[in-house]
Amino acid sequence: MKYSYMPGCSLLSTARGYDTSARAVVRELGSELIELDDWNCCGANAIESVSYLLSLALPARNLALAEQANRELVTGCSSCFFNLFKINHCLRQEPALQGKLDEILAAAGLRYSATCRVRHLMDVIANDIGVKAVTNRVERKLTGLKVVPYYGCQIVRPSDEYNGPYLPAALDKLIVAVGAEPVPYLWKTRCCGGVLMTTEKAVGVNLAAEILAAAQSADCIVTVCPTCQMNLDAYQSEISVELGVRIRMPVLFLTQLLGLAFGLTEKDLLLDLNIVPVSGALRQLQKI
Repeated sequence: MKYSYMPGCSLLSTARGYDTSARAVVRELGSELIELDDWNCCGANAIESVSYLLSLALPARNLALAEQANRELVTGCSSCFFNLFKINHCLRQEPALQGKLDEILAAAGLRYSATCRVRHLMDVIANDIGVKAVTNRVERKLTGLKVVPYYGCQIVRPSDEYNGPYLPAALDKLIVAVGAEPVPYLWKTRCCGGVLMTTEKAVGVNLAAEILAAAQSADCIVTVCPTCQMNLDAYQSEISVELGVRIRMPVLFLTQLLGLAFGLTEKDLLLDLNIVPVSGALRQLQKI
């Protein structure tokens, strides 16, 4: 199966390990991510405060490009997924937007007819490729590894798509598929602080600290959001001060975990870019 693929800005910068491992894992599972030619930033989390119309036009341009390719559009970034997903919904709810978007996109020689389906990478792996296919590809069962499935807050917002907003299960199922143990975790859809780490850092650190404090019975956290991974991985020294206890918790992307189970190397998965070391810190992984 071939999909149009929009990495998003983070996956080509701070979350390169996610992009590289995603392409590798999907390829190992017999599918293909074809990067969307000339894609643009989706507007991330802040653009709507500048202009509501611009917050729609930016992701709509990517959808118009994917519509031309006649393939579903896949992204691994939760912000990109949310911003892309909302366009078809907004066009259904506000028909007058179509004319405004037509006018804007026409300047780039494009038009969007609202026919492109937006998918998150986790959804594609869990439901198109399938949990059984993931299990069949495993070369190294991660038996004994206790994993916190952390979805973050954005991936579940389009709750009528494939994940419920309170107790999503797709990530848990994929953790089980590679032989690891998902840790029961009530904070799985809590906000990590998002961009508050750059605007109201004390608030952001406090939110991330709550998530990490509740995960200490696990060997690692696995997430599908580049912002969540960055906030939980990069600020652990400051969070340790906040909690009054040293935190040293590896935070992997889902595709890095799957890649380890598939027998891919740390270099293949760019695990050296993770701030908290994975090989040395995952004590259970050394026993598998």
